Amino acid sequence: MELDERKIKILHAIIKNYLETGEPVGSRTISKDTDLNLSSATIRNEMSDLEEMGYILQPHTSAGRIPSDKGYRFYVDSLMTDKIQEIDDMKDQLEKKADHIEHLLQQAAKMLAANTNYASVVTKPKVKHKKVKFIQLTSMDADQILFVLVLEGNIVKNRMIHTKEPVDQEMALKLNLMFNTFLQGLDMTEINLSLIQKMKEESGPYAGLVGDILDAVAEIVSDVDNVEIYTSGATNILKYPELSDSQKASELLGTFEEKHLLTELLSEKNSTDDGSHQIQVYIGEESPLDSMKDCSIVTATYEVSDGVFGKIGIVGPKRMDYEKVVTTIRAMMSDLDDIFKNKEERR
Repeated sequence: MELDERKIKILHAIIKNYLETGEPVGSRTISKDTDLNLSSATIRNEMSDLEEMGYILQPHTSAGRIPSDKGYRFYVDSLMTDKIQEIDDMKDQLEKKADHIEHLLQQAAKMLAANTNYASVVTKPKVKHKKVKFIQLTSMDADQILFVLVLEGNIVKNRMIHTKEPVDQEMALKLNLMFNTFLQGLDMTEINLSLIQKMKEESGPYAGLVGDILDAVAEIVSDVDNVEIYTSGATNILKYPELSDSQKASELLGTFEEKHLLTELLSEKNSTDDGSHQIQVYIGEESPLDSMKDCSIVTATYEVSDGVFGKIGIVGPKRMDYEKVVTTIRAMMSDLDDIFKNKEERR
């Protein structure tokens, strides 16, 4: 069997009704849809076919039907219209906090949760490709130097490094030349043992200091890799009966407390995003997290500058209002893009 136009319309009507009520949908309810103009008997036959095809389920013998994960997937991929509506006051509120990125992203998470009535997740931007733009070493006094590392995307990190040997300004200049010659333009993943050994050989008596500096580089990159996550509206999911079971609710709320799990959810390996900001939708069993197998998750990427990205996510029941979620998430993504782009242009 194939999904013909009539089956698609009935499946669409079942999903729309279930999204609104959370109750199994019967043939009599569907027959009242004036756009279909079909008898209850015809609708029952079509619903039977849809169930056999795996698009809907009957939770109880005498109950109506509810969408399956396959049905939701069809709805997301084929039936959901891409209506982009402006959320008029969203950008104004966000721009007030543009100079404080933590407050900005906290506010973004709150607004996503408030606008959708689901749970939201927003990550702080991180460098996708950690290429070295510039390194600066400055002798501060007899036993310490200031190390400054500038990564692609104008991410600036610094460390004070204590030295066993005194480093004067002349030596600092030589070290600057060496580090920039070897490392400038490299991704951090390209700094291997062979390269480190070669740098140490060229630095002579300062091999130990070079090793300390390279350790500082590794520490900085580790800090850059640590993703800061902002969440809001986790308790919203308790409003939906299918997620309010004590065990399910406990697992879900626990996931929002465990930031490493949310990092896993929003990681690159679980994304097909290619930089074009496409929206990713996980339905039920498609979720990367076991605790969210009864949920739907919608994620997207916003861009701060070239090579610097952050993630947005919405978590709700499988019967979430996909159109509203996608519309809201697109608007937020666009606003964050614009805000960060304007900040870059003002610099």
